[in-house]
Amino acid sequence: MQIFTPFIKLDSFLKAENAVSSGGEAKMMIAEGYICVNGEVELRRGRKLYPGDMVVFGKRKFLVESV
Repeated sequence: MQIFTPFIKLDSFLKAENAVSSGGEAKMMIAEGYICVNGEVELRRGRKLYPGDMVVFGKRKFLVESV
């Protein structure tokens, strides 16, 4: 996914990628440890993602890219 800002928060990223259907679902998936960022489980929904970060949710992988 390409971002137009210096960073995007993890919960917003998951919603923008349609990996989750709502902010509540994003919060739950993150809190339960289903999301990895750069190979590590991430439990903070406000984690800032920058270009080059890799997000893994189940079998799906997402790369954060800048415009």
